[in-house]
Amino acid sequence: MSASQTVRKQRRGRSSSQVGVVLSAVFLAYLGQTTLNPVIAPLSREVGLAEWQIGLTISVAAVMVVLTSQSWGRRSQSWGRKPVLVAALGICATTMALFALIAALGVGGALSGTPLFCLFVLTRGLVFGAALAAIMPTAQAYVADVTSNEEERVRGMAGVGASQGMASIAGALVGGLLSGISLMVSVDMVPVFLLAGLLVVLVALHREEGAELVAEPTHVRPSDPRVWPFLVAGFGMFTSLGLIQVVTGFLVQDRLRLDANTTGLVTGGALLAAGVGMVLAQSIIVPRSKWSPPTLLRVGSFTGAVGFALLAVNGGAALLIVAVTVIGAGVGIAMPGYTAGPTLLMSREEQGGLAGLIGATNGLTYVVSPTAGTAMYGISPILPIVAGGVILALVLVFVLVHRSFRRAPAEAAGAAGAAGGGAG
Repeated sequence: MSASQTVRKQRRGRSSSQVGVVLSAVFLAYLGQTTLNPVIAPLSREVGLAEWQIGLTISVAAVMVVLTSQSWGRRSQSWGRKPVLVAALGICATTMALFALIAALGVGGALSGTPLFCLFVLTRGLVFGAALAAIMPTAQAYVADVTSNEEERVRGMAGVGASQGMASIAGALVGGLLSGISLMVSVDMVPVFLLAGLLVVLVALHREEGAELVAEPTHVRPSDPRVWPFLVAGFGMFTSLGLIQVVTGFLVQDRLRLDANTTGLVTGGALLAAGVGMVLAQSIIVPRSKWSPPTLLRVGSFTGAVGFALLAVNGGAALLIVAVTVIGAGVGIAMPGYTAGPTLLMSREEQGGLAGLIGATNGLTYVVSPTAGTAMYGISPILPIVAGGVILALVLVFVLVHRSFRRAPAEAAGAAGAAGGGAG
């Protein structure tokens, strides 16, 4: 082993010890976000906002993710993970504290109508979306940097996804239970969790040495042949999820005929079930199966499509929870295939740009899907469910037939490396 290889191995070992801190930051950041999910639908009705207005607020946040993810991903390699996470979590915590104040004024009647809507868009949409966009690219680029083969990479990306999934479980549980006391108690806890994430990073995460940073991270184009097939699959997967994620609260309230506080509680249970399915998939199924990224995408998209078919049936609370659990498991299986697959074909200098591109693609799905989902729901509650299932079925067909997912790993790496050598 050469001296440079020895240094590289030692640096990977030191960095690997910090993966847990980065995953904790992911968990706490998304715990803050997902604690709001069970109450956002009934909250919007309590303050007098229409369904489309809350959908548009979330879509604005997604626009900011699209616009800033690639920049955050590259900055995480050039500035270091700690400065990026500190800045992002600090902005998130401050913004959501302001959002809680605005929501309280809305519930109390001191704010209403257009001014309230604009402040929702500014805080939960523009600023929070831009700051949260830093979290996943930073974590994914970090995992890509400290893993060296397909099995480690898939397991590491599954760990990032599992942290997000566990946050979904905890957020659904905390947000749903606290909403049984009051919707505003759930809202007030959001900045507390984000502040806890900031403190973890400040105290426990080490700054990288100068040699570990990449002075000029490479920009990765969406059209890069090593990347775009995975982006298409991921876009479809997250679009289908986004179509029903926001309308779940409305679906629960309307199918089961519940009041606002009970809706928050039951919606929390449904989102909890989806998170359980995702975490079980990423912490048990993915590591034990040792499936390749294309296989993960095939199995996951098929499983998710089955979940949408179950959700289309109005069979009461039990069937609804089973359906969203299956959808969560499908997304959980597919996600590491989508995030890990292209990283195996990229150089170290490209990993930050790639992670940002993946984050931007995920954000792009939520630019359209929450607004589209709520608009569809206004026409007919079944429409967003049918659309989500059809999209996942198309993803399955695409992954089955496209040649990029049928090549052997070595062949794919060689061909894509030659084709993508000019990406910049």
